[in-house]
Amino acid sequence: MKLLFFSDVHGSPESFELLERHIESHAPDLLVLLGDALYHGPRNPLRPDYAPPQVVEQLNRRKEQIVAVRGNCDSEVDQMLLEFPLMSDYSTLLVDGHRFFLTHGHLWNPGQLPPIPAGAVFTYGHTHLPQLERLENGRIAFNPGSISLPKGGNPASFGFYEDGVLTVCRLQDAGEMLRLSLEP
Repeated sequence: MKLLFFSDVHGSPESFELLERHIESHAPDLLVLLGDALYHGPRNPLRPDYAPPQVVEQLNRRKEQIVAVRGNCDSEVDQMLLEFPLMSDYSTLLVDGHRFFLTHGHLWNPGQLPPIPAGAVFTYGHTHLPQLERLENGRIAFNPGSISLPKGGNPASFGFYEDGVLTVCRLQDAGEMLRLSLEP
């Protein structure tokens, strides 16, 4: 199974259009949205292309593929427009024997993990900083970064899972930034 992870769209149709190129070329089975789909939030700058209604249309076209969790900038009003569930604080996936705990990162984070088993992949967004590293008990912290408002001097990015390998890739050209095998 192939999974494409993305987070922190913050109402940017231009960023999602770039992501769609990689969706087409990678042909993932599922798209995992780790929150903050439409609203830019009071701490983030307003992008020149900020157009939440356009992002709603883009996301809804892919509603059958999307598994999503609520970000701190997502609201019930957003859910009224989106045609896939977005309001859960977390979700889990079991893929190829690997357990993924999905959350935005504002309630749980690598420093305050939820009760997940050894070897699980703690998958989150929120910080806009890519991360892919092993933690204690073989747990893995995985953040695909942000497709629209990257921070820390990082480029816009997304994540990908295939055949037991996680990667974080640049949004612009899908160049690999981080790579980790889930096998111990």
